Amino acid sequence: MEQVSAQARWERCTQRPLLGLAVAFALAYAVPIVDTSAGHALTAACTVVEWVVWGAFALDYVVRLVLAPHRTEFVRRHWLDLCAVVLPLLQPLRLLRLVSTLLLVGRRARMAPQIRLTTYVVGAVIGLLMFGSLAVLSVERESPQGNIRTLGDAVWWSFTTMTTVGYGDHAPTTGLGRMIAVGLMLSGIALLGVVTANIAAWFISRFEKDDVEERRQTEAIAVLTEEVRLLRAEVARLTAEREKQRH
Repeated sequence: MEQVSAQARWERCTQRPLLGLAVAFALAYAVPIVDTSAGHALTAACTVVEWVVWGAFALDYVVRLVLAPHRTEFVRRHWLDLCAVVLPLLQPLRLLRLVSTLLLVGRRARMAPQIRLTTYVVGAVIGLLMFGSLAVLSVERESPQGNIRTLGDAVWWSFTTMTTVGYGDHAPTTGLGRMIAVGLMLSGIALLGVVTANIAAWFISRFEKDDVEERRQTEAIAVLTEEVRLLRAEVARLTAEREKQRH
């Protein structure tokens, strides 16, 4: 029980600092892409911030693993966290650090009971739009055949891709850009499925609640009907006895 409470205390204490670090990561990732005139020193500083944020999430995973009462079960249940921690070490690309940080932020946010599904979905949509736009802009801007040259083009493309509309006025031409497009499309479909499923679940729960209330009222009416029947039988019996006494 002590280890479990220690793990819970650690997660409560580190949730807000890690979210703050995630915001710092977002800024560090966006600045070199948006500001094309950024110098080498600024770009290097942003890269250091990205790695520091990733290191903080990696340290958080290790501490939670140490504090977990059943470490094998913890690794099995949080395998996505482990993949996100190991991913940047396989090939130190900025895009992989972006993906891993998004995964870790999402996993840590879902652990907080006060975060509702609606907030999570809205945050996921905004995060995917922002990071998807920055990621595709960073890989498509220098492509000779690319037509996504500005941040506005990238945001428009991300929005139409996530909603699976795909007007075709902007499209990635590089292999990495197309991989980002596939990820955005799958994410958009998944988020739409989550929203649809939860709306359906809400209606089903409402119908079930109405059915339970209707069954309760039906049972109450049945009990009342039985009591009235018994009262009538008792009244008839008493009336019959009174008639016998008179005769």
